[in-house]
Amino acid sequence: MTKAVVLYSAGGPEVLVMEDRPVGEPGAGQIKMRHTAIGLNYAETQIRRGVRKGLPLTYPYVMGGEAAGVVTAVGEGVTGVKKGDRVSYFGNMGSYAEERLIAAEHALPIPDDISDDIAAATLLKGLTAHYLIFRTFPVKKGHTILYHAAAGGVGLILCQWAKHLGATVIGTVSSDAKIALAKAHGCDHVINYAKEDFVAKVKELTGGRGVDCCYDSVAKDTFEKSLQTLAPFGLVSLFGSASGDVDPMSYSKIPLDRYYIHPTLPQYMGKREERLAGLKDLYDAIRKGVIKVEINQRYALKDAAQAHADMEGRKTTGSTIITP
Repeated sequence: MTKAVVLYSAGGPEVLVMEDRPVGEPGAGQIKMRHTAIGLNYAETQIRRGVRKGLPLTYPYVMGGEAAGVVTAVGEGVTGVKKGDRVSYFGNMGSYAEERLIAAEHALPIPDDISDDIAAATLLKGLTAHYLIFRTFPVKKGHTILYHAAAGGVGLILCQWAKHLGATVIGTVSSDAKIALAKAHGCDHVINYAKEDFVAKVKELTGGRGVDCCYDSVAKDTFEKSLQTLAPFGLVSLFGSASGDVDPMSYSKIPLDRYYIHPTLPQYMGKREERLAGLKDLYDAIRKGVIKVEINQRYALKDAAQAHADMEGRKTTGSTIITP
């Protein structure tokens, strides 16, 4: 048996229940792993509320899709991973638990010089940043980019990486308290969009030109304004929907000389070799100090509901991990 955080119906943080669940032994092609650190992502609050599209749930449902830990047993036919190995994974829902089974092909090795906490805090967020700045819109020296929610987990990683690549980085945040954090992690300019019109400020900062790319994970509340920040032939990369889905009518307002893309992690990191290549780049950047990882919140597994409440209440910055 293992302790796990389970969802029986959609709702607020209070619907998360911790209970004992059976684990069993690994079958063919599976491994059993003991979690040491579990990543927390905003998408999980949307799953809990029942508003995450494209993910039909069967209740009861064990929450979470990212973790690091130690392999405790391997099933028949498993090669390339053995008992005692440190591994991480993402995209396999059920990580809010002390122990679980997963397909061995999803286990990604953790290098000796990378801690379990760092792996859990950066895996999904770091690979998201990777595909956004290297593949969706390849950031080059001389580009100017805008990133919404710059003090969040993906934001702190992406903004540092983009700055290292030679871009001018403009970030938006939701409070003055987050400005210093964003500036310390790659942002040349930071806008509190709760107080300032970020479109006007971006135009001011760029001499009226606008940005080459706006990375927008907020969606409904920002999309139309994000389009207005673009330079001619600029791109909005819409990779999340923290405030809700974009009104379909908003797409008709995209100027003919501006572009829009809606990328997702599975599109860019669906193959194992893509994940391993992205992780190599990510861990190399961490080793070299290009990316400083900020784990600013830690919660016990039993406090997962509080973690969700704090994230939705915009009380968190950087990465958050849950400890089994």
